[in-house]
Order: sequence, then C-alpha cells, then structure tokens
Amino acid sequence: MSANIVTAIYIAASVLFILSLGGLSNQESAKRAVWYGIVGMALAVGATIFGPQVTISNMLILMIAVGSVIGIVVARRVEMTGMPQLVAALHTFVGLAAVFIGVNSDLAPPDGLAGAEKIIHEVEIFLGVFIGAVTTTGSVVAFGKLSGMVDGKPLTLPGRNILNLVAVLACVWLGVMYLNHAGPWTLYLMTAIALIFGAHLVLAIGGADMPVVVSMLNSYSGWAAAATGFLLGNDLLIVTGALVGASGAILSYIMCRAMNRNFLSVILGGWGTAVSSSQEVEGEMIATDVASVAADMQDAQDIIIVPGYGMAVAQAQGAVSEITRRLRAQGKSVRFAIHPVAGRLPGHMNVLLAEAKVPYDIVLEMDEINPDFPEADMVIILGANDIVNPAAQDDPGSPIAGMPVLEVWKARQVIISKRGQGRGYSGIENPLFFKDNSRMLYGDAKASLDQILTSLGS
Repeated sequence: MSANIVTAIYIAASVLFILSLGGLSNQESAKRAVWYGIVGMALAVGATIFGPQVTISNMLILMIAVGSVIGIVVARRVEMTGMPQLVAALHTFVGLAAVFIGVNSDLAPPDGLAGAEKIIHEVEIFLGVFIGAVTTTGSVVAFGKLSGMVDGKPLTLPGRNILNLVAVLACVWLGVMYLNHAGPWTLYLMTAIALIFGAHLVLAIGGADMPVVVSMLNSYSGWAAAATGFLLGNDLLIVTGALVGASGAILSYIMCRAMNRNFLSVILGGWGTAVSSSQEVEGEMIATDVASVAADMQDAQDIIIVPGYGMAVAQAQGAVSEITRRLRAQGKSVRFAIHPVAGRLPGHMNVLLAEAKVPYDIVLEMDEINPDFPEADMVIILGANDIVNPAAQDDPGSPIAGMPVLEVWKARQVIISKRGQGRGYSGIENPLFFKDNSRMLYGDAKASLDQILTSLGS
C-alpha cells in the first residue's frame, strides 16, 4: 500500500473519529457514533499494518492475534459496573506504549537528524515518555481504587504538594540535561520519577473524585498519543491524540463544575482531606417494605426515578425498565433524573438505561428535571448518595458544599433503595435519609424491584 493511500485512509479515519465524538453527545445518535469509531479504528489499524513503514512478520501477526483475543475476552466478560475500572486499565496501556516508543526512539534515533530537527525530536521523546509514565502509574492506582484493591481514602503525605513540585522541577532539570546530551540516564531517571509522581498524584485524590480522575487520565493518554504521533511522524496519532486529550480535559472541567470543585484542587488531592461538617444530622432513618412501596406507586401519578451506582451493582436496570413500562401503561408519568457524575464514570447511568431499552425522551439531565421535583408525588432513589445530598446546599462545612445536586427532598415522598445504612462511596453522611418524607427500602435493589414488579401485575 502506497504512502498516498495510507494518508487518504488516515484522513477518512480522522473524519470518522470526529463524527464519532460528535454523535456520542446525543443518546439517539450514540449507537451510530460507536460504529463510526469502530470503522475508523479498523481503517487506521489496517492502513498502518499494510503501510510502507511496517514490515509484516510472524511476530507482528502473533502479537496482533494475542492482543485481539485478550481484548475480545475482556470485553465479553466485563460487567457494566466494571467499565470505569476497564477504562482506567486501558489508559495504562496507552501510557506504556508512549514510554516504550520514546525509549526505543532514544536508543535507535532516525538517521540524518541534526540541528533544530534533532532538538525537536528529543523534546518529543522526553515529553512523550513523561506524560506516558504519569499516565501509566496513575491509571494503575485509579484501577485499584475503583476496583476496591486500593483504599479509596486519599494518601495525605506531609507536604505532598511540595513533593509533587519537587518531582516536576527535577524532571524539568533532567530534561535540560537530556537536551544537552548528558546521557540516556537522564531519560531513565526522569521516567522513574514520573512513574512515582503519577502514582502519588492519584493516591492523594479521594474516592469521591475518581470519575474526574478517570476523565483526566483519559486526557493524559490522549496527549501521550499525540506526543507519540509527533515522534513517529504519524498524522493520525496526532489528530486522534489531540481529540482524546482535548475532549478528556473538557469532560474533566464539566465534571468539576458539576461537583463545584476546582480542577487544580482535585488534581492536587484537595478533596477527601479532613473537612468536618458544621451541622449535626438529627432524626432517624425510617424503614419501609416492598408492599408499601408498591402501594404508594399505585397511588402516585408523577414518579421520578434517580439511578445510582447501586442500580449498576445490582444489575437492576432491566427490572427498572419493566416497572417503568407497566406504570406508563397505567397512564402515570415516569421520568428519570440523571446527575452528571452519577455512578463511577460519566454517562454510566445513561448507558445502563439505554441497554435496558428505557425511552430516551424520559431520561432527563439534572438541570432539566430539578424544577419538577416539588410537583412529583414520588421519587425512587436506587443506590445514589452524594448526588441527592441536601448538605450540598444547607451545610457550608460539608465537603460537597456548593455541589449542584438533584433536589429530590422537595417531592411529596422519597423512597431510598440501599443495601444498608452506609454512607456511600465518599463517606459523607446524607441528611436526606433522616427527613420526614423519606423512607428507606433496605436490601438488594434488583430483588426489591422484582418483588415490586410482582405486586404491580402485568
């Protein structure tokens, strides 16, 4: 395959990637957008393998086959609840690829480089390896926190911000030495420092901020890919890396706004440290049962369902969809309220509901549905905590003070489905559970909803 044909395919793949990103902004077009991405990636990989710069060997074929089998097996086995962990793990591979390519380019630089061209090439190597190393260990720690293998509490070392600053300055100093040809040891020492820096960066971030961390690492992986593209002279890597890097950064910013957090504060581990609430929660949690909830559903006309990570864990989206269908068949208004950071990954709840064939037009974002809660007869919360916590508005001393939340407590009746009386992923107490119009439905969400389905009839 000639270089001109490869370039043309790369352009087509770039257009498909842009269409894919644009289509993912809307639920109706998301499925088509995913196929744009699949076709674009297939074209990109095919053009690269059969391009003039790649020699097809038995080792290359073996590695492609092994990687494809592993990818298929993992994709088929992973549950939707494990998608955040999977995304974090995949970022690790992008970071490692950037490190390996950078080191390889240092060991075997292209022929004929001199002057400014050589300096630019060395800058590309250093930046690519640095970003890749930070992404690698940061993603490993994020995977550990999301999967429960690493404690979700932030690691608060004394003077951790100073330690981070020293690490960055040391890398800059090593970069200057590397450009002055002090030797490859400067690149390797920087890699070691960046690996430690990436791990410490994410260890210092509390569990409640992990959705932001995942999108941040997504951005890092994109910039690492773009740096690698410059290093290899691959235009497609530059374009796709820039797309991923920019979109990840924008998503992180949007999520920080949704949580009323400062982006730099999150990255520096600002949340999860010792912050105490200035208000004491009074009252007690009042339990209810399935029969009572089913009866209240029959009496209610306007019902709003708030899905959270508990619904994902219980895999209760199918039961939720069927309950919705039956209630709507009875002429009741049933809608879903989605917070931007519900679950452990942006869009987590939207994907689950779409998978269960819940109609798109009744799945509403927080800003759209918040004004409607005072008119709702009943709100059903499925395993959500921080996104429905009134302390965000009422308690200036709360760690989530100022965070926009779903104002569910304004409804006539609130049912909270939870496994127990725990405080949720971030460990913050929720005064909603103690309000007079709130009732706690304890137990597995799917088991409870299946019983409600039986009570509602066909």
